[in-house]
Amino acid sequence: MGSTEADPASELDREAQKRHRALFRAVARRRNPKLRRTDITVTDERVVKRAVKAAALGNAMEWFDFGIYSYLAVTIGKVFFPGGSDTTSLLSSFATFAVAFLVRPLGGAYFGPLGDRVGRKKVLALTMIMMALGTFCIGLIPSYAAIGFWSPALLIAFRLVQGFSTGGEYGGASTFIAEYAPDKKRGFFGSFLELGTLIGYTGAAGIVLLLNTTLGDDAMLAWGWRLPFLIAGPLGLVGLYLRIKLDETPAFQKFEAAHTHSATGSVVEAEAEFSHLSENAPKKKLGEIFARQWPTLILCIALVGAYNITDYMLLSYMPTYLTDTLHYEESHGLLILLGTMIALMCVISTVGKLNDRYGRKPLLMAGMLGFFILAIPAFLLVKQGSIPAVCGGMALLGLSLVCLLGTMSAALPALFPTNVRYGSLSIGYNLAVSLFGGTTPLVITALMDAFDKNAMVPAYYTMAAALVGVIAVTFMKETAQQPLEGSPPSVATKQEAIELITAQTPEPRF
Repeated sequence: MGSTEADPASELDREAQKRHRALFRAVARRRNPKLRRTDITVTDERVVKRAVKAAALGNAMEWFDFGIYSYLAVTIGKVFFPGGSDTTSLLSSFATFAVAFLVRPLGGAYFGPLGDRVGRKKVLALTMIMMALGTFCIGLIPSYAAIGFWSPALLIAFRLVQGFSTGGEYGGASTFIAEYAPDKKRGFFGSFLELGTLIGYTGAAGIVLLLNTTLGDDAMLAWGWRLPFLIAGPLGLVGLYLRIKLDETPAFQKFEAAHTHSATGSVVEAEAEFSHLSENAPKKKLGEIFARQWPTLILCIALVGAYNITDYMLLSYMPTYLTDTLHYEESHGLLILLGTMIALMCVISTVGKLNDRYGRKPLLMAGMLGFFILAIPAFLLVKQGSIPAVCGGMALLGLSLVCLLGTMSAALPALFPTNVRYGSLSIGYNLAVSLFGGTTPLVITALMDAFDKNAMVPAYYTMAAALVGVIAVTFMKETAQQPLEGSPPSVATKQEAIELITAQTPEPRF
């Protein structure tokens, strides 16, 4: 007969594993008292890459839709707001551009808490549908010459649809990637979200440049401007397919499991456990966000406001500045911007790796200080007018911007805990974009008109925004290589999980 005695080595291994699991649960509870039963999330790199690709490509399509309007601002002003001076027409076009940003906080307040309640995946699919539909319909609107007042009215209506849907986009997409990525690579994977933004803007600028070059002014005014908007329909279907194929994020799945599968012993406990599924849950989420997260919301608004003024100044307003102020041909201005964005795309993932290694704060501070110090030299170069000088000025601005682009998508989701992350980030982000980002082209155009076409106004406005950003970065916490608040640690391999537990195991004393 075989021996029935247990192998002492195996027994010791099992006891060690039990101690490691107990230790990790104790550490997790100290970090977040709400977590009672959890484990380290070991990510599958193939799944993470697929999630990042889908979120980034969907984001690219969203910003392709949004970028088209920026690059066709002069043409749209003539189609929908004819009569009066060119400045009045351009201001009307940029005012309609800004209208979409007025409803973005409403979209964030709706989609954000909804994403915290029903999941990130479903809401991101819904925002994709709405954005594609709004953009496609703009391409179908008759001109002012055909239907008069109803033409700009319909334009505003569909811009509102775009703005409302975009209110749930960035907060959801950045949350989605942040919750999928391992802690030590969150900056690297997060940088691909802004790579998607640049791809969307580049695609929009490239198509507008191609149409301007091949069709000419008359054809563009007659019908050519419609083509980029109409492309949004099929692109939206592609983005929708990519997002539907994704699974929900591991962090949200664990959060849901903790709330819906724990044992309850009374009716009161059961009601509390499932309260996040009740019809009043969105209002409760909103109340919780404003009551408990308001200091972080203010910090988020300051960071995003500074970031978006610099972003929209360079990526949205600059082509109009080169054309309307410096009297460049429209195709030349777009070509220079295209070159700048392609250069940013080449280095943005490197910035993601750098902020994983050295921290989010140093990269964000470098970007903000770069805009504050280099804005005047950069615009003096751009104002000089020659191709090398303009490219040099754009390079200075682009170098500062890429430090922000490659870092923000990892830094912002880490400001808030898992249970209110989507909602808090969507509200804070979209309030800032509505107040500061989307109004940037309009404000700069109006200020330049008020100060006798002073070509340095954009530099001064950028410096003021960067100064606010410097102050905000000073007060934020460093979150690189740390677990998201309210979520367990996330690692790339099982070996990292073992090392993490071993590092937290106290050395035995004899």
